[in-house]
Amino acid sequence: MTLRRVLVTVVGHVDHGKTSLLDAIRQTNITATEAGAITQAIGASIVPISTIKKLCGPLLEKLKMELNLPGMLFIDTPGHAAFTNLRKRGGALADIAILVVDLNEGFMPQTEEALQILKGHKTPFVVAATKLDLTSGWRSHQSSSLIQNINTQAPQTINDIEKKLYTLVAKLSEFGFESERFDRINDFTKQIAIVPLISPTKEGIPELLMVITGLAQKFLESSLQYNPDAPAKGTILEVKEEKGLGTTVDAIIYDGTMKVNDLLVIAGLDKPVVTKIRALLEPEELAEMRAKKSKFKPVKQVYAATGVKISAPDLDKVLSGMPLAIATEKTLAKISAELQKEVTEIAAETGTAGVVIKADNLGSLEALNFILKENQIPFSSASIGEINKKDLLKAEAMLEKNPFQALVIGFNVSVSQEAKEYAQVKGLKIITSPIIYRLLEEYQKMTEEMKKEIEQKQLSLLVRPCKLMLLKGYVFRQNNPAVIGIEILAGKLKSLDPLMNAEGKGLTAVKSLEKDQESLSWLNPGEQAALAMDGVTVGRQIKEGEILYTDIPEEDFRKLRELKKHLKKEEIDLMKEIAEIKRRQNPVWGV
Repeated sequence: MTLRRVLVTVVGHVDHGKTSLLDAIRQTNITATEAGAITQAIGASIVPISTIKKLCGPLLEKLKMELNLPGMLFIDTPGHAAFTNLRKRGGALADIAILVVDLNEGFMPQTEEALQILKGHKTPFVVAATKLDLTSGWRSHQSSSLIQNINTQAPQTINDIEKKLYTLVAKLSEFGFESERFDRINDFTKQIAIVPLISPTKEGIPELLMVITGLAQKFLESSLQYNPDAPAKGTILEVKEEKGLGTTVDAIIYDGTMKVNDLLVIAGLDKPVVTKIRALLEPEELAEMRAKKSKFKPVKQVYAATGVKISAPDLDKVLSGMPLAIATEKTLAKISAELQKEVTEIAAETGTAGVVIKADNLGSLEALNFILKENQIPFSSASIGEINKKDLLKAEAMLEKNPFQALVIGFNVSVSQEAKEYAQVKGLKIITSPIIYRLLEEYQKMTEEMKKEIEQKQLSLLVRPCKLMLLKGYVFRQNNPAVIGIEILAGKLKSLDPLMNAEGKGLTAVKSLEKDQESLSWLNPGEQAALAMDGVTVGRQIKEGEILYTDIPEEDFRKLRELKKHLKKEEIDLMKEIAEIKRRQNPVWGV
């Protein structure tokens, strides 16, 4: 068995310095060519062990560490893609991750999202606390080691750095991780290492590489062993049109070897794509697979772990995030079935009630599955591609069972015009975003609004607490029906509400409310109107100047208590007053 390169993924919030960190490691400058200096696509760079030794030289001598790994494959992922299509069966594609956090800004929603996925996949990681130089009073000394450099700062600057570091430590502990600055760790199996650094000056970069390499060599060596004679396994990163080559795929190979003319199987939505490799192109070491001027060299074969561009027929049907493997005529059926099973385990009908989810690739869908489950949001159907009318029909089936689940959630996907129109006609909700945490925020906001709507509707059907006065000198009719002027002292009154007197004796119900010859549905505090009532006579059952209350049915009272967050303080106080009147006759009324 041979050791392969360590697969490293760099993840974190947008603008926290992921690409600048990779630039510092690669000594190239991709960030300057990016739109808005935010990583826009996925790439991979091979960093040979010689580069790591060169960068970490003095540190390695000091620690007497002998490196025997062949190097590292750094996968650069856009923060907003939540590195979701970097997957393989049973977890993450990466052996180890660097979670990039701006030391000054701390954790952001995407940092938390990345951390949730790392935790879900049980991926070991190191925290790179970037932009250390933005600490007030910081002075760079590039000739010294990071720790010597920190120790030569002014006391106030050191104090500020410590405060920021322990804010990160506290945040990581919320997620169940113990952490500490890398040089203070006694047991790397129990604590997450935090390495403060400055990418442009490379301060902290040797320490970061040393920690990653040391961890990989000490704890991951057995998982880095591979058989170079075994057929390759990998994951599709991107599908691209290349001049002179047609449709190509960029892939990460994490196991085995791949050769020109090999039989390549890539999982598909319905069936696998089976094709023969026409050409393999490998990036030059320390180049970046998606850099415009990146030099590719044609090779006869590649071995794990590497990033490779594959040219072959029928690649236009391939989707990013799909698993791939090399087969022979003998193993083709078995490998095809295994790869398709991997897809159907993620993209499937669950047979349970829940929302409908869509994503742009298998990894995105898997990450969405995971995060929805973490947040106890059930889903009934999970699939890849544009949101269409069929998805809306599935969501519509949930309307009567559970309106909170009658919607489609789309991660990084578009919505067909037909689906938009159908959703509008049927009043169905569609939530889309290229960021998972935004989908969650939108879903939570939407369910809160729906809940509020439903509860307000329930509230409108109940008898609300109300206290009113029968005004003196405003008797318009003695009886059949009695019509008298009233003023609302507290609460709300509506037509058909039952009424009682201050002793709790039921009298009648509101027949109608009228003001200036106009019928009213509701009366609010301070408002006056003419109240019509059947079955009572002014001067007998009711008197001018008397105080009446709504005669709340006991069941309505209990429901009002459940919905009291929608009631004003005056209404809640009035409920207590009405309950006291009722409990004179029945001590357990409304309990």
